Amino acid sequence: MKIAQINMTHRGSTGRIMLQIADTARKKGHEAKTYAPILFSRFGKQTPLSAPDHFTWGTVAESAFHYYAGSVLGRNGCFSRRGTKKLLQQLDRFQPDVIHLHNLHNFCINLPMLFRYVKEKKIRVVWTLHDCWPFTGHCPHFQLTRCEKWKSGCYHCPGHRSYPKSYVDDSRRMYRLKREWFTGVEDLTLVTPSQWLADLTRQSFLGEYPVRVIHNGVDLSVFKPSESDFKAQYRCEDKKIVLGVAFGWSERKGLDVFKDLSTRLSDDYRIVLVGTNERMDAELPSNIISIHRTESQAELANVYTAADVLVNPTREDTFPTVNMEALACGTPVITFCTGGSPEIPDASCGAVVDCNDIDAMEREIRRACTEKLYTCEACVSRARLFDMNDKFKEYVELYEDRTHCP
Repeated sequence: MKIAQINMTHRGSTGRIMLQIADTARKKGHEAKTYAPILFSRFGKQTPLSAPDHFTWGTVAESAFHYYAGSVLGRNGCFSRRGTKKLLQQLDRFQPDVIHLHNLHNFCINLPMLFRYVKEKKIRVVWTLHDCWPFTGHCPHFQLTRCEKWKSGCYHCPGHRSYPKSYVDDSRRMYRLKREWFTGVEDLTLVTPSQWLADLTRQSFLGEYPVRVIHNGVDLSVFKPSESDFKAQYRCEDKKIVLGVAFGWSERKGLDVFKDLSTRLSDDYRIVLVGTNERMDAELPSNIISIHRTESQAELANVYTAADVLVNPTREDTFPTVNMEALACGTPVITFCTGGSPEIPDASCGAVVDCNDIDAMEREIRRACTEKLYTCEACVSRARLFDMNDKFKEYVELYEDRTHCP
């Protein structure tokens, strides 16, 4: 079987998922190729991936034009015609049996051209929705704004200046265009990482398609209980470590919750935040340990292992990887009941509290740290449900399920 995967980058979580699924498919005897654009970045040069089965399209100039034109006009997905034509030519040469789509909202693909192609060629499509963007007029998430316009038609978007940034509110038109582009594909299966997102998808204009849940996974060979000198390194051997991990701290990720908790928890506790930066350091209370980044995943696993509890007060999330990583290292998880976050821990390895209920979160932190409710073994056992190798195999099995159909 020939499998083509398309994502807007080979980097980050979605890029890694794309590459690892392709590698799993090859090990099972399939021919798999991956495709990602040459990205414009305001933050420095991004080196394309050099691999025999990975292909790129577009140019930095075209991507930059799409970014600025799309932002100014609110028309993400309406430019990059030349690069998309090159991508479709590459697909024609490969002639895939399945096209697996991932994220498509990074200003570097022409969406009507792509979906016209799959409709005309009648190619089978699997599309992993990593967020809500495919069925809204603009936003990847809408929990913070509590907006439900996506159910019938977007307009007056409260989040149009957030990612993917738009200087004008063109959500009404983009909702109509997306519904036109994305519906009517003859053979399309949608995959979501969480049941929460699956339920929303079935309520949207994409509800005509079958939806399957395949959770994201974690590398259990890296994230596992390990010897850690973290407490000694930071001179907090006698402290209970309350850990928060995020990449892009903000209100959405619950940074304000940790600031509040720092005034509530006694000196017996120490809050540690990973993924911070120098600007944040100036804003954080002195009793919070700030770690900008770890040098490797193994080092991050050591931090998870040293923690007494991972606290994840995320207010918008599809299926947070940090929850799985912490459990795999034997550390219980306390999270807000938002998005797919509460689907990861169960009663044996953590607690879920109502969003923004900091009183309840504080109580659960104290219980987890003082009553020893959750064992390392229970956390690790739960994490085995999210073994990334099993999840990648589920994708390959999804491809294979349909090979005998006419």
